[in-house]
This record gives sequence, structure tokens and C-alpha cells, in this order.
Amino acid sequence: MKIIVDADACPKNALHICTRLAAAYGITLQTVASFNHNINSEHHTVVGNAAQETDLAVTNMTARGDIVVTQDTGLAAMVLGKGAAAISPGGKIFRKETIVFLLEEREGKARLRRGGGRTKGPRKRTPEDDVRFEANLHKLIEELTR
Repeated sequence: MKIIVDADACPKNALHICTRLAAAYGITLQTVASFNHNINSEHHTVVGNAAQETDLAVTNMTARGDIVVTQDTGLAAMVLGKGAAAISPGGKIFRKETIVFLLEEREGKARLRRGGGRTKGPRKRTPEDDVRFEANLHKLIEELTR
């Protein structure tokens, strides 16, 4: 098992939580980000800044039983299909039972934006997000190590 972080859009607080929990459980932490980001990690993969390049690298290094931290619903769907777990930096655990709905919701919002409409952006990160993320990441690690 390893924790793989899509570090292109991962808040620093969430990255610190991943680092701490990976060390506590003796799990390898891998981060992936484009060269535009300065990530200081022992197991860091730098990719180009082309569209989806980070997602492809994360998908390729993911195996059954891994945990992927990402805000990207499409990437979450791909790693779930490989038998890995996925969690957002806000603490939302992506599940196979709900991923289709989330993908349809994402497509509906994209269609609205392409038609000139507007959607809300992400809300400001709160300390409660850190607490929820840490609790749910801990929960996933416990589930997968049983």
C-alpha cells in the first residue's frame, strides 16, 4: 500500500497530514505534480504541465489497495476502477457506488460553463476540512490494512 497525492491542487495542510500519517503507519508517500510546483518530498515525481499529465502519472503508478488523494473526480473514477481508494483533500471519500453520479454532475456543470453559464468555485478551506481529511484518511488506511 502507498499513498499517492495529486499534488497539483493539494493544499499544503493536506499534504502535511498525508506525510504525518504515512510516517506513522510506515506507508510510502508518493507525490506527483507538474514542474510548476515546488514539492519537497522524498518520493516525488515531476511531470510536464500538459493537460492530464499528472492524472496519467498518478493512474499509472496506482495499484490495488493504494490510496489516492485528489480533487479530480475523473482521476478518482480511474483509480477506483483499478481497485484503489480515493479521497479528496477536503475529506470526501470517493466510493464506487456514487462515482457515476459525481461524474454526471461534473459533466453537467462543464456543459453549463461551455454554454456561457457560471458555477461556483471551491469554497475557502477551513480547519474543519483538515480535521475531516485526517479522520477519513486514517479511516481508509485502517480499512485497507485489515
